[in-house]
Amino acid sequence: MSALTRRKALGVIAAPAALAATGTMAQVPAPAFTLLLVNDIYKMSDDKGKGGFARAAGIARAERAKGVPVLFCHAGDCYSPSLMSGFDQGAHIVAMQNKMGLDVFVPGNHEFDFGKENYLKLVAAQTYPTFAANLRDASGNVLPGHRDSQIFELGGVKVGVIGTTYDPTPQLSNPGDLKFSSTMEALQREARTLKAQGADILVAVVHAERRTDLEIVRSRVVDIVLTGHDHDLAIAYDGKVVMVESNEEGNYVTAIDIAVSITGEGAARQVSWSPTFRVNDSRAATPDPEVAAIVKGYETELSKELDIEIATLAAPLDSRTGVIRTQETAIGNLISDAIRASTGAQLAITNAGGIRANKQYAAGYKLTRRDVLSELPFGNATIMVQITGKDVKDAIENGLGPAPQGSGRFPQVSGLTFEADIKRPVGQRVVSITVEGKPIDEAANYTVASNNFMLAGGDGYTSLARGRTLIGLTDGKLMANEVMVYLRRLGTVDAKVEGRAILK
Repeated sequence: MSALTRRKALGVIAAPAALAATGTMAQVPAPAFTLLLVNDIYKMSDDKGKGGFARAAGIARAERAKGVPVLFCHAGDCYSPSLMSGFDQGAHIVAMQNKMGLDVFVPGNHEFDFGKENYLKLVAAQTYPTFAANLRDASGNVLPGHRDSQIFELGGVKVGVIGTTYDPTPQLSNPGDLKFSSTMEALQREARTLKAQGADILVAVVHAERRTDLEIVRSRVVDIVLTGHDHDLAIAYDGKVVMVESNEEGNYVTAIDIAVSITGEGAARQVSWSPTFRVNDSRAATPDPEVAAIVKGYETELSKELDIEIATLAAPLDSRTGVIRTQETAIGNLISDAIRASTGAQLAITNAGGIRANKQYAAGYKLTRRDVLSELPFGNATIMVQITGKDVKDAIENGLGPAPQGSGRFPQVSGLTFEADIKRPVGQRVVSITVEGKPIDEAANYTVASNNFMLAGGDGYTSLARGRTLIGLTDGKLMANEVMVYLRRLGTVDAKVEGRAILK
């Protein structure tokens, strides 16, 4: 994996500009303006002095105090998933971000997790603008409170900003009948418009996977790409186009100082620019007091209900992203067992991407409601379908498609075991599936528990909807609550890795 795409790594590609995370910088020109980026921030509070909204807001406050014009951009993913979003569907994030002074916000796929109407309600409550040039309503119109692009005057420079949301959102979230078009096509269209309006520098704020980011860079359609979605701390500059992503959770907030030289006027006007990169480490930040007070209020409210013990662990659990998205895990077994028990299904399949706390629990740990809702923050409901053994096999094949690379679609299962060879071509990786000690019968019917996101085709699990739906999209119970019920019934939890998923 390249330095650019390595999760939580800092990748610098052919960067002639100065880069300084810490330490002494070389002498650089005074900036005309600064671009500031945050992306993929979900948790209200910091984690051992790192990340969180108050520290990110504090960094923005400190940047503005320098006296250089600042454009504060958010590249999306914040209204979900989080602990509090399970209760208020992201309203607390708007309350905090309304105090942060955001200039540009683009929606990520998680902004739509609670549906179209909730998304539009949150946008209406925002005091900051939403940019999404590739998002339209069912009739093809710009959504209320949205804009495609805008020119900002920063330090005597006309900075054209275009925002785009994540193209595949309908496959990953719940945007209803909203229409998502090509990021590249939207950028090309708006770039022409902004250039015609006299923009000197073009900035794209996008929620996009790295492959799309690099396509934008190669196209030269804009000068600077500020991106989210991959959760990397990544900085790239090939001498012509900048690309930056600021990790996740407000751990780092990247600043790009843009020095500008302008010659000529009117049609003869020429603008040249150069970037300097600074990585603000949130551990060194002074939290914004106003945002910190809001966070404290929400945390107090949550604690009253959530810090209640419901079970004790007899063995450790591990929900770290790099583990749960690549292999069988004890916590995946526990959650899939719980939804199978809740529905009475023969089998259960749940996607690893729905298990989110990224945490290790030691044996003897007292699990609380907070832990369960941290692991299952999306508000997904249980479903049950009757499908063929062939459909079950196709579902497992789908979950293994990205392997060995970690993926949110990786299947955590109950009631079955499978063996797979990930060296084989995608779609041909499952070697065997066993149910109750016997090979699965591809022609027979099986009842399968899962979640409503997957039944709707989320993460590519289209085979779940091929048969008969027994508990549908609006009929199931809240998945997190069913897991809590299961944990309370167990009292002592002894979940282990049992050989349900054998990968070669």
